Amino acid sequence: MNAANTLPHVTAGLNALALCFLLAGFTFIRSGRRDLHKRAMVGAVATSGLFLAFYVLYHFAAPIFVFRGAGMVRPVYYALLISHVVLAAAVTPMIGLTLLRALKGNFETHPKIARWTLPVWLYVSVTGIVVYLMLYHIYI
Repeated sequence: MNAANTLPHVTAGLNALALCFLLAGFTFIRSGRRDLHKRAMVGAVATSGLFLAFYVLYHFAAPIFVFRGAGMVRPVYYALLISHVVLAAAVTPMIGLTLLRALKGNFETHPKIARWTLPVWLYVSVTGIVVYLMLYHIYI
């Protein structure tokens, strides 16, 4: 099995793991457990960083994989894909800014941007998994 066949599954797994870290981090901060929130969010950032590295590697090394679904599912797939890509590009600097504010101990402004960053990041993670499932498992 070569990288072009393996990396989509690896990146989907990393994306799912990042989603778990995000949900855990949100749960921890809502219950006042800052130490566990910090660990979960560092895990989410690290996992997302690994995801991004493997994703870029895959897209430089692999041929384009064409979506095989037909009928009404095509516009649904492409709407998900386009919104996913646009919001993924937008959320990346938001994640960096949110992380930077937390690392600097700026807890007055950190939650203000995190309130915007988290829902977008969650959407990007979930739609990434849905796009992966549609592309590699459902419509093959």
